[in-house]
Amino acid sequence: MDGAKVGELPVSARVFGVKPNPALVHEAVLAQRANARHAIANTKTRGEVRGGGKKPWKQKGTGRARQGSIRSPQWIGGGITFGPLSARNFSVKINRKAKQKALFMVLSDKVTQGKLFALESVTTTPTKTKLMATAFKKLPIEKTVLLISAGPSPELMRMVRNLPFVKLITAKSVSIMDVLSYRTVIFEKDALTTFEQMYSSSS
Repeated sequence: MDGAKVGELPVSARVFGVKPNPALVHEAVLAQRANARHAIANTKTRGEVRGGGKKPWKQKGTGRARQGSIRSPQWIGGGITFGPLSARNFSVKINRKAKQKALFMVLSDKVTQGKLFALESVTTTPTKTKLMATAFKKLPIEKTVLLISAGPSPELMRMVRNLPFVKLITAKSVSIMDVLSYRTVIFEKDALTTFEQMYSSSS
């Protein structure tokens, strides 16, 4: 945390040494964004709008066009034709292995660019934002930071939550959008081990 280099860590080439494939990364990003999307806008059809049960005038003899309900789409206050519905489903399927490989690609790219680091240890005493802000000034970071911890840490969360350029997540919740959205990725040393173990058994 004082910015000194204390050594290097061997990492898995299968996770941090993958050649990028922009098309696969793009597919994974689109899938994650689409799967996080929820429809909010909702309109009512003529069958859902209240009222309009009575025929407004008789079918023949009035000289006016025939009408069956005042809630038909052409009437003010009537139902909406082809409007947005909250039941829409935007989800996109992507294979688990493809999703994992895309994540490995963006992490490997961070390694290649020298924007991925590991912290030997993180001091959470005292639990002060100033302590982390001072540490980030000493570290070779660029603008924004994705800080990855081994597990949930309320103390560390309190230390970074008021730093607008930092996002804290656990090793089990790393996503491709998080890695792409932040310039620098910093793992706790234990978090790096946890992350590699998560994918050690998968092929």
